[in-house]
Amino acid sequence: MGITPLHANAFGLDNKGDKEEISLFLSQLYKDRNDFLIKQNPEAINKYYRMTERTSRYAYQMEVKRAKYLYSWAEKRGLRIVEAEPFIRIVRIKMDGNVARVILAQSAKISYAYKSSDLPLQSFGVGTRHALTIKKEDNGWVVKKEWYLDPLEENPNLIPDSPPGFPRLSSMEHTPKSKGRYNREQAVAYANKYAGLAWGAGNENRYNREYKDYTPLGGDCTNFTSQVLGDKKEGGGLRMTGAWRYRGGGSRAWVQTDAFERFLLYSGYGTLIAKGTFTEISRSSKKHPDGAIAKLVPGDVIGYSLDGDTDHFSIVVGHDVKGYPLVNSHTADRYRVPFDLGWDKNTKYILIHIND
Repeated sequence: MGITPLHANAFGLDNKGDKEEISLFLSQLYKDRNDFLIKQNPEAINKYYRMTERTSRYAYQMEVKRAKYLYSWAEKRGLRIVEAEPFIRIVRIKMDGNVARVILAQSAKISYAYKSSDLPLQSFGVGTRHALTIKKEDNGWVVKKEWYLDPLEENPNLIPDSPPGFPRLSSMEHTPKSKGRYNREQAVAYANKYAGLAWGAGNENRYNREYKDYTPLGGDCTNFTSQVLGDKKEGGGLRMTGAWRYRGGGSRAWVQTDAFERFLLYSGYGTLIAKGTFTEISRSSKKHPDGAIAKLVPGDVIGYSLDGDTDHFSIVVGHDVKGYPLVNSHTADRYRVPFDLGWDKNTKYILIHIND
């Protein structure tokens, strides 16, 4: 467990002891919650909540739900979650008597192993921003309420099974053009550097400050994917156009999911490999013997569609030791995460190859 040390005045607290006490409580809270992801023992976190209070009970139920989802997803994929290590950075604490309102960021490293082999551990990172209200009671601090955007808060009963042979290493080789319009290798490096709060990301876990953060305006995922493809200095270097551009802010096609999808497919910058559910894109077929998902290479893009609307975008950055496609994204921040984690059988995946 890691916690970034801050000075007492960063919290708006006069008493250094208050800062240390709250820091220790939060450190233990997040450690126990991440241990819960592995051990699936709800009693380990019960003590932090009051079940008789609606908002505290809701915060507890959210943790139970996300732990069950992660466990169920791993089971469906033939995996075992073996480590979950949190690192928290406290941004602000505001005291009001025995109540504290806290803003913090969590970067979590999650490691998994394949049950059917002795392959090395694989790790990915997720980052989340938290707003908590905690209260000091006779037996210590408890969580009164908490909010954070977490894509793992999904129904574990809707996770699809893995088709036979999934994941598989693709038999297809892709050799990027040495002087193509898209610098694929540089695009992946950009995605890794600016993956934000996710464990493993570079740039001290901060976004590229050359660009506006659209998280408060509905999400930053498409803005980030556009940066990966189009940033001239560090990214893929695709030429901006009148429709797809960033000048002090992003155009509609730069920041909005549906407009971005249409731009990629109609501009010639991208080619649709396939669109379908997890089962449809990952199973073997005559057209795609290794599954359509295996046609994606680092630097390509995946869109996520719900009820006919494109909801999210991520960038393919590589594969794990068995060929599982891994993605980076913003909102929420992700680093080398299995592409379907946090989604379900109703999600349709839009697989787009970026033309070199």
